[in-house]
Amino acid sequence: MPQRPGKPAPKGPRKEGKPAHKAAAARARREGGGEGWLYGRHPVEAALANPARVIREVLGTAEALAEIRPLLDERDEVPVVTPVDRSRLDDLLPAGAVHQGLALKADPLPAATLDDVVRLGEAQTDCVVLALDQVTDPHNVGAILRSAAAFGAVAVITQDRHAPDETATLAKAASGALERVPLVRVGNLKQALDRLKEAGWWTAGLDAEAPQTLAGAKLSGRIVLVLGSEGTGMRRLTRDACDHLARLPMTGAMESLNVSNAAAVALYELRRTALEG
Repeated sequence: MPQRPGKPAPKGPRKEGKPAHKAAAARARREGGGEGWLYGRHPVEAALANPARVIREVLGTAEALAEIRPLLDERDEVPVVTPVDRSRLDDLLPAGAVHQGLALKADPLPAATLDDVVRLGEAQTDCVVLALDQVTDPHNVGAILRSAAAFGAVAVITQDRHAPDETATLAKAASGALERVPLVRVGNLKQALDRLKEAGWWTAGLDAEAPQTLAGAKLSGRIVLVLGSEGTGMRRLTRDACDHLARLPMTGAMESLNVSNAAAVALYELRRTALEG
């Protein structure tokens, strides 16, 4: 395939008398795991190992804190570390959170931009970026980030609207990948795709009705793999912005895959093609 030419809300007051950790638990349940808390062994360990992540406080059982002590000692600035029992974490975090005895409070990661993606493309001739068109489930976005890290995608692009925030739920589903793969938010996905095309990227939309398979498209170079929403797929303007439409070679026993599963299969195929090409 020929290469494109390159170019360069305020919160209301807490009710009097309500314990602080109970109030935090209520907020976390409303927000899907907000208030800056991450939980679970992989997200906590990945955040501690990420020098770009500003960490304010770490809570954990004595056993769990002992296991992450080397990561704490390696940080330039050691956060406040508080031993707690599991019931405290159960109260603090969203209902049913699998925290494995660990949680930490952190500032949001520095925002990555589309300019960052363009620069990544300028630095390498073969790479993959994922663009998500109104994928709203934080579990799906987290799982997509995990697959992106596993198969070497350099970034995941979502929209400012109709996309989940970087909550603890998303971070838990990403299993540490949120610290490794930039999550880029854009105001207009079609405009972002057009910008990347001008910078030398090919755009390929995953579509179950496409006439060719992803392997048959023989994609190479800088690739933006576009995936549509969980229910309706890509919107028309997003589809029109794609250079190629491609499908996965399914048997027909199922109409479609969950978007995160489709992303994993597609990334594997692109990775396999790149290694064998």
